[in-house]
Amino acid sequence: MGKKQSSFSFQRSAESLQENVRRAGPAAGASYTLIGAIILLGGIGYGIDQWRGTAPWGLFAGLMLGLIVGFYELAKVVWHR
Repeated sequence: MGKKQSSFSFQRSAESLQENVRRAGPAAGASYTLIGAIILLGGIGYGIDQWRGTAPWGLFAGLMLGLIVGFYELAKVVWHR
């Protein structure tokens, strides 16, 4: 009797996973940039509010600027393909 071949292959599975991660890498990086820009610029705006007493305008401006920068980076990745 010969050795029964399995329809599941760890080699094929690992290669498929690596290919998916490689293709998703830029989009994942852009999403982290979006989140980071919102948090960082929102935090800077909040700090300016605390320093200058202009609440909530610094926070609002920082969050809006973070959204613009983050979505710009995301759009560059999506439309680059």
